[in-house]
Amino acid sequence: MQTNKLLFGSTIGIIGGGQLGRMMTTAAKHMGYRVIVLDPTPDCPTAQVADQQIVAAYDDLTAVKELAKQSDVVTYEFENVYLQAAEILEAAGILPQGAQSLRITQDRELEKQAMVESGQPVADFAIVRTKEQLTEAAAEIGYPAVAKTCRGGYDGKGQVKLTSLEDVDEAVSMLNHADRLIVEKWVPFDKEISIVFTRNVAGEITYFPVGENIHRDHILHATIVPARVSKSVQEKAHQAAKAIAETIGVVGTFAIEMFVCGEEILINELAPRPHNSGHYTIEACDVSQFEQHIRAICGLPLIPIHAHPAAVMVNLLGKDIEPFFAQLDDNPSAHIHMYGKEAAKPLRKMGHITFIGDDPVILYNELVEKKIIDN
Repeated sequence: MQTNKLLFGSTIGIIGGGQLGRMMTTAAKHMGYRVIVLDPTPDCPTAQVADQQIVAAYDDLTAVKELAKQSDVVTYEFENVYLQAAEILEAAGILPQGAQSLRITQDRELEKQAMVESGQPVADFAIVRTKEQLTEAAAEIGYPAVAKTCRGGYDGKGQVKLTSLEDVDEAVSMLNHADRLIVEKWVPFDKEISIVFTRNVAGEITYFPVGENIHRDHILHATIVPARVSKSVQEKAHQAAKAIAETIGVVGTFAIEMFVCGEEILINELAPRPHNSGHYTIEACDVSQFEQHIRAICGLPLIPIHAHPAAVMVNLLGKDIEPFFAQLDDNPSAHIHMYGKEAAKPLRKMGHITFIGDDPVILYNELVEKKIIDN
């Protein structure tokens, strides 16, 4: 594993060319690094700001080896990296994050096991491989429940809510295209929060402020920072992050989504990379989640984190672009980030905007009043 410091002039390889890679690249370029991206789509968002692109499929091992040859260190912007590619890079000593985080977060069964192993609270769950097991698990866990594919699926895809026995057939249809499902108790939570943090090879961790997430149609709509939760809940989030990071051996920026139920938390999902809910860090903190990630994988010291008193990040989907820019003059304080994607599909993340303030409640209410946030 790479442990020496890689300074300016070194080359960082990135697997994945979406918006996370783009913002990662922007941070790296400010620090003097060269960046080469591997992505099958020519002129992808990351390639627009990187030095070079290898246009190839993620499972093209010849291309992966070429990326390794040209890079001093390699990272990734999404968790569904072809695992054999990650293992090749790890064996070459240029993937500080290793393949373990990917192996775990690509599979909901392994992910849930890691949460349990680290001693963190999770909703009741069962792994099922047959219709009979699915029916029994749903009955034992109790309705409502949710059935999810163990691999793949994001933004609400690859899951079915089970409100009664009648819904099981829809989940069985999903099971027929997967080797197994995870069935989880439906959690009537008060809030969803996420904690984004960065851990270096030596095990040092820096935490960004806990964010409160608002979803619409299973897609993150807005993140309010700091989250409107008690100090006790924030401390539990930090403790959970530390325990999980040490169990998995996290290196780089990582995110954990959690449900808040009263004063308790339940761990929901892990993301072994910078996260949508951490975009606010670009303007609201003295160091962004992306720069801190680059520092971690390149062996540079992590920056102690200081933040503005309040921030709200709002995703811009394809359907939001025209309404927002039509009232741009009414929102002069919006920090605008557009991702360079060609096709503006209605529910596709095309960019985000961030607002900075002195109080998260006041800032949130102002944005609701302006209809920037859909309440």
